[in-house]
Amino acid sequence: MKEKLEKLKKEAFEKINSVDALDVLNDMRVAYLGKKGEITALLKTLKDASDEERPKLGQYINDTRVEIEKYISDMKDKLTKRMRKEQMAFEEIDVTLPARAPDIGHRHPNSIAYAQIERIFVGMGYEVVDGPEIEYDEYNFGKLNIPENHPAKDEQDTFYINKDIVLRTQTSPVQARVMEKGEFPIRMISPGRVFRSDAVDATHSPCFHQVEGLVVDRGITFADLKGTLKKFATELFGKDIKVKFRPHHFPFTEPSAEMDVSCFKCMGKGCRFCKKSGWIEILGCGMVHPNVFDKCNVDKSKYQGFAFGMGLERIALLKYEIDDMRLLYENDIRFLEQFN
Repeated sequence: MKEKLEKLKKEAFEKINSVDALDVLNDMRVAYLGKKGEITALLKTLKDASDEERPKLGQYINDTRVEIEKYISDMKDKLTKRMRKEQMAFEEIDVTLPARAPDIGHRHPNSIAYAQIERIFVGMGYEVVDGPEIEYDEYNFGKLNIPENHPAKDEQDTFYINKDIVLRTQTSPVQARVMEKGEFPIRMISPGRVFRSDAVDATHSPCFHQVEGLVVDRGITFADLKGTLKKFATELFGKDIKVKFRPHHFPFTEPSAEMDVSCFKCMGKGCRFCKKSGWIEILGCGMVHPNVFDKCNVDKSKYQGFAFGMGLERIALLKYEIDDMRLLYENDIRFLEQFN
């Protein structure tokens, strides 16, 4: 048996020395050390040996197994180093070649539009105030002079968590919270995400963004509102832009208006972009309703104010001539790369 093992070991070493690939070496390991290999076959013959011979023969076989395992392991290390060396030589990097520019991200169209809006209002002395997206019904509707039977409170229009808590439908609740603090004067904008139960189409989404503004101080008039928003429009769309205010109704302002700007593509002459009207609607505004002051504990005999609100997506769509709001959220890199 000892001579047979020596012969097997010599044969194994010769074959292992001739191997030049790791997969072939693995086949060799299976042939000698696997479940159906040469060493395993010899171990099975021990049952025929006498009780005296079996321990010695078992020791010889195990010693041979260990030597072959070590030889295979050493050869594997040798092959691995050689292959790595060959790979490094083949994949040598020319450090004198110009580097590839990293593909870095950039701001979303919404973020670009908001940054411009924020810069304009902060430049006029406004502060930016955030508020919760999950809001009390009382702040989202009640304190804004929206009665219990108003259509906006229908579950088809508003996401109700329970009868007292909603996903906010506007950022106006932030204004109510600031007014309640009683720290005047107030000059603020409240940007943020809002939610309404709308079907997704080219101009609607159940989740979108608003930027609303509020000014409360002594002696505030509608003239202050018009002057502020005209300044905003000319800063955003160009110095030649004209503005127009149309009477409208909002529960939380009185009087109320929709504000249009002259088309910045045709300069008011009429084109496809403005639907031949020469004007584009961009926001709603008005003087803060006395009932809102009462509900927010503001002395309406001393203070007056105005408020306005705009959809951020609408501003982005107008500025960049995008005709489908869904493009802003589909994450199509071909579309987004245009705003580098």
